[in-house]
Amino acid sequence: MSILLKLDMPEGAFSALRKDPNEFARELRLAAAVKWYEMGIISQEKAAEIAGLSRSEFIFSLSRFRVSPFQYTADEIEEEIQNAD
Repeated sequence: MSILLKLDMPEGAFSALRKDPNEFARELRLAAAVKWYEMGIISQEKAAEIAGLSRSEFIFSLSRFRVSPFQYTADEIEEEIQNAD
Protein backbone atom coordinates (compact mmCIF):
# COMPACT_ATOMS: atom_id res chain seq x y z
CA MET A 1 0.00 0.00 0.00
CA SER A 2 1.23 3.48 -0.75
CA ILE A 3 -0.02 6.97 -0.05
CA LEU A 4 0.16 9.79 -2.57
CA LEU A 5 1.91 12.83 -1.12
CA LYS A 6 1.47 16.17 -2.86
CA LEU A 7 4.07 18.94 -2.53
CA ASP A 8 3.80 22.47 -3.85
CA MET A 9 7.14 23.40 -5.39
CA PRO A 10 8.13 26.59 -7.18
CA GLU A 11 8.20 25.99 -10.92
CA GLY A 12 11.80 27.15 -11.15
CA ALA A 13 12.99 24.50 -8.70
CA PHE A 14 13.08 21.81 -11.37
CA SER A 15 15.08 23.84 -13.87
CA ALA A 16 17.47 25.02 -11.14
CA LEU A 17 18.10 21.41 -10.16
CA ARG A 18 18.07 20.24 -13.79
CA LYS A 19 15.53 17.56 -12.98
CA ASP A 20 12.06 16.80 -14.24
CA PRO A 21 9.34 16.37 -11.59
CA ASN A 22 9.54 12.55 -11.64
CA GLU A 23 13.31 12.54 -11.25
CA PHE A 24 13.01 15.15 -8.49
CA ALA A 25 10.49 12.94 -6.64
CA ARG A 26 12.85 9.93 -6.85
CA GLU A 27 15.76 12.01 -5.56
CA LEU A 28 13.63 13.44 -2.76
CA ARG A 29 12.58 9.95 -1.65
CA LEU A 30 16.19 8.78 -1.69
CA ALA A 31 17.51 11.84 0.17
CA ALA A 32 14.84 11.52 2.86
CA ALA A 33 15.47 7.79 3.25
CA VAL A 34 19.24 8.31 3.52
CA LYS A 35 18.86 11.06 6.11
CA TRP A 36 16.39 9.09 8.23
CA TYR A 37 18.71 6.06 8.03
CA GLU A 38 21.72 8.19 8.99
CA MET A 39 19.80 9.53 12.00
CA GLY A 40 18.96 5.99 13.09
CA ILE A 41 15.22 6.51 12.71
CA ILE A 42 14.74 3.71 10.17
CA SER A 43 16.56 0.54 9.12
CA GLN A 44 18.36 -0.04 5.83
CA GLU A 45 15.50 -2.27 4.75
CA LYS A 46 12.86 0.40 5.45
CA ALA A 47 15.03 3.12 3.90
CA ALA A 48 15.44 1.06 0.73
CA GLU A 49 11.68 0.56 0.59
CA ILE A 50 11.04 4.31 0.98
CA ALA A 51 13.63 5.08 -1.69
CA GLY A 52 12.10 2.53 -4.06
CA LEU A 53 15.36 0.58 -4.29
CA SER A 54 16.61 -2.87 -3.43
CA ARG A 55 18.65 -3.00 -0.25
CA SER A 56 21.89 -3.43 -2.19
CA GLU A 57 21.04 -0.47 -4.45
CA PHE A 58 20.31 1.62 -1.36
CA ILE A 59 23.64 0.65 0.22
CA PHE A 60 25.48 1.69 -2.95
CA SER A 61 23.50 4.97 -3.01
CA LEU A 62 24.71 5.85 0.49
CA SER A 63 28.15 6.71 -0.90
CA ARG A 64 26.66 9.61 -2.91
CA PHE A 65 25.62 11.15 0.40
CA ARG A 66 28.84 10.15 2.20
CA VAL A 67 26.90 8.03 4.68
CA SER A 68 28.33 4.79 6.00
CA PRO A 69 26.23 1.68 5.49
CA PHE A 70 27.39 0.50 8.93
CA GLN A 71 24.91 2.15 11.29
CA TYR A 72 24.18 -0.92 13.38
CA THR A 73 23.83 -1.35 17.12
CA ALA A 74 25.09 -4.57 18.72
CA ASP A 75 21.52 -5.90 18.90
CA GLU A 76 20.96 -5.17 15.21
CA ILE A 77 24.19 -6.95 14.25
CA GLU A 78 23.12 -9.99 16.25
CA GLU A 79 19.70 -9.95 14.54
CA GLU A 80 21.33 -9.70 11.09
CA ILE A 81 23.57 -12.67 11.88
CA GLN A 82 20.59 -14.73 13.04
CA ASN A 83 18.65 -13.83 9.87
CA ALA A 84 21.55 -14.58 7.51
CA ASP A 85 20.94 -17.34 5.00
